[in-house]
Amino acid sequence: MKALLEGRYPAGSSLPPERDLAAELGVTRPTLREVLQRLDRDGFLTISHGRPTRVNDLFTEGGLNVLAALVRYGGPLPEGFVKDLLEVRLALAPAYARAAVERDPEGTGSLLAEERLPADLPEAYASYDWRLHAGLAALSGNPVFRLILNGFASFYEEMACSYFAREETRRASRLFYAELRSAVLARDAGAAGERVRRAMAESLVLWGEAEAAQGRKEMRP
Repeated sequence: MKALLEGRYPAGSSLPPERDLAAELGVTRPTLREVLQRLDRDGFLTISHGRPTRVNDLFTEGGLNVLAALVRYGGPLPEGFVKDLLEVRLALAPAYARAAVERDPEGTGSLLAEERLPADLPEAYASYDWRLHAGLAALSGNPVFRLILNGFASFYEEMACSYFAREETRRASRLFYAELRSAVLARDAGAAGERVRRAMAESLVLWGEAEAAQGRKEMRP
């Protein structure tokens, strides 16, 4: 997998014959065959009977496990990838927040309890924000939401630490958590979903501002 992520076998190319590849990697052919089949299921490869195994374009042919692999093995991320992830969260988060309030308002409210709110540190906000979204997805009753989030769990907190480094973003999130908690206590699932939608849209703007500020800093002599 690491060889694929590092581009040793570029998209569109064919892998060497099974015997040669097993020797190159230092594994037995049965072990290699099992790994190749798993990579085919996850979208890294396309195995066709009687034809060479083709390397897929991960970002057009890959599955959810590709995202987890990119995070785990440090694969190259395309430009604007974080923004793309935030846009996915914008599309998903209002739905799983609304469903969580509808299904389990008490459990949802506990995620936002005062004693659970983070200390004013980027790492604390990053950890809490992940637990909040993961908790809302779990309480929604739709396991696909949680599976999607789990695909970039470790990357989420790493990205969030950068996002919450600015006091402005922590302040915006404190307000968001308080307003979301009010909607949950009122058992207003629609208001909760809308508040989450606005917060996710705002996070896109704030991330863009943070990137621009970082770019200006790097350009200074």
